[in-house]
Amino acid sequence: MVALVAVLHLVVTGELADRLAAAEAEARQAMPTRIEVAYVRTLEPEAPKMAVAGPPGPAPAPGRRAPRRVAKAASAPAPPALVEAAAPAGETAAGAGDAVRPESQTPVAELALTPPAPMPAASEPALATALAAASAALTSPPALAASAASAPTWGTFAAAASAPAGGTFAWPSATRVSYLLTGHWRGDLTGRAEVEWIRKGDRYQVNVDLSAGPEFAPLFARRMTSEGNLGAGGLAPDRYDEETQVLMRERRRVSVLFEVDAVTLADGQKRAHAQGVQDSASQFIQFTWLFGTQPERLRIGNKFDVPLALPRSMSLWTYEVVAEETLQTPFGPLATFHLKPRREARKSGEWLVDMWFAPELRFLPVRIRIEQEAGSFVDLVILRKPEIAAS
Repeated sequence: MVALVAVLHLVVTGELADRLAAAEAEARQAMPTRIEVAYVRTLEPEAPKMAVAGPPGPAPAPGRRAPRRVAKAASAPAPPALVEAAAPAGETAAGAGDAVRPESQTPVAELALTPPAPMPAASEPALATALAAASAALTSPPALAASAASAPTWGTFAAAASAPAGGTFAWPSATRVSYLLTGHWRGDLTGRAEVEWIRKGDRYQVNVDLSAGPEFAPLFARRMTSEGNLGAGGLAPDRYDEETQVLMRERRRVSVLFEVDAVTLADGQKRAHAQGVQDSASQFIQFTWLFGTQPERLRIGNKFDVPLALPRSMSLWTYEVVAEETLQTPFGPLATFHLKPRREARKSGEWLVDMWFAPELRFLPVRIRIEQEAGSFVDLVILRKPEIAAS
């Protein structure tokens, strides 16, 4: 009798453990609740509120507006104070007019700096496959060594994270940037994308959305969410979640957990927690913070080593400021700094992500180009003025 009771106890205990493990796995895979925000005004392009320009040019003629200009950074400029007020300069109310709708003065074909040549249209399966592969750019760079015994030296981002910001930087409550998605992968691609930043006290949420096809039934859709804390080093993620839906396939979810000493990847592998580490979604906003607090870093030739914890690997990306470029948008030209990833030995099929940041729009990313090889790319170009939530 005692033996029978013991056996039953083991069976019940094992079943309970399995259920708890399954519940924990399900909870880990579930996407975080999205914070809902009401956007009420737009961010107008304006000169950065710090000395990022070179020697001043001649004063504009009376009655004429001074042209917007962004030149190379000064040696030690003061960082901006992005403090929201009821009606701050450079922002306009939204909701009653055309402020949050895309302007139509500039043809969509003129958005890209180097528009691709016309390509034959892609079939729906090719389109879905293309965007699935393209969005993998944010989740499939080469993995580092699996050993977590010795943490690598992460370079610039680690140094920036350990150094206090050189002034006042106030995170806005919420900002949303909308993009036109174009590109080519066995045919032309068309879609939309958004990068959304939300702050609640010392906590943040970043949402990145990509989709192709009609909004009511997209051929491909991916949502990436980063959550964590704000600190002296900018964003400190504690969780990254990714959900992908491709036409005629099951929905797929993966998560990455950031702990004090380790990062747990989607397959359960652990890596040493690197100082200043970011994820696929937080990296864009982390650059905005970095340049907003230290604009002198935006000099041609400057390089940044960025640790990224991705669902299946932990990788080090090196970005270089390669040029100052003017981006044509539906609401006018924007002066931008172009950051380009550098690889000494690029593997065949490896995706690279170029980014353009606009000082006139608080250093937000206004263009993101994901390229595999010549002729295979996805290009995200800002579609309308960024939207701002109420304070």
